[in-house]
Amino acid sequence: MPTSPEFDWNDIPLILALARSGSMSATGRQLGVDASTISRRIAAAEKALKLRLFIRDNTGYQLTDAGRIFVQHGDAVYGNVQSMLQASSQEADATVGTVNITSIDFLFDYWLLDHVPALHEQHPNLQLVLQAENQNLSFTRREADFALRLGKPGEDAALVMRKLGDMGFAVYGHQKFADTPRGCWGTQPWIAYNDALAGTGEMQWLAGMDPQPRRVLKVNSLSTVVRACRAGVGMALLPCIMGQQEGLQRIGATVEVQRDIWLLSHRDAGGIARFKTISAWLSQVYAANEQLLCGAALHP
Repeated sequence: MPTSPEFDWNDIPLILALARSGSMSATGRQLGVDASTISRRIAAAEKALKLRLFIRDNTGYQLTDAGRIFVQHGDAVYGNVQSMLQASSQEADATVGTVNITSIDFLFDYWLLDHVPALHEQHPNLQLVLQAENQNLSFTRREADFALRLGKPGEDAALVMRKLGDMGFAVYGHQKFADTPRGCWGTQPWIAYNDALAGTGEMQWLAGMDPQPRRVLKVNSLSTVVRACRAGVGMALLPCIMGQQEGLQRIGATVEVQRDIWLLSHRDAGGIARFKTISAWLSQVYAANEQLLCGAALHP
């Protein structure tokens, strides 16, 4: 790739942001810069590099072949710079600073939030940023420091992955379904996820039921499933910790599905004190709530 002393390295995160969003206005909102400034800086970067990085079509800004190569290497460069700055910073308090955690929202709402006050009592200068996000965020670009995921992710050289434990799912519903024998579950109305989520462990379990129940409602949100259960629309497979806290009727004593909870972190996080603190905290709060999270401590 051609190099030029005129290229401004501060434009790398801007180019990466536009590559992700495909929109000048969205990139401007994310970075706090107006769209005209974004456009001017992209043009200056392309001129300095003597490369066309983006083309514009009716869907937005798309990377050229050269742009894709730039972004591939730019991700690594920007991530390494971020790691260098974090690792070299001198902190008077080992747990001063910000830690970004991404997860499915119900793990925050029904589990982790209860333990945040105790963490802040011990480490008052630590700031958590909790991002309820189902899609994978970039560890290389430091969009997240930790991620909690249900199911083992694919291998990634930038990540350290370890299994925290299991998450139990059981059948819940309105009180009117409380006495439904297991053998009659297939004759009852059920609430399910939409087809985009058909590959989840919960929906695969439901697909294996014989006879196949009537899926009277399909949704894409756990909170909607809970509200539909409370309204008596049908039965549903829910995380045990969620069904219990929402006061729903557990139907049957068996935990029907166990899904793994995996903790992901950047490979460099182990050398930074505040990240080590959060990694240990997540392990501790899982161990303290293991029976509840697995569903073993719940009763029909």
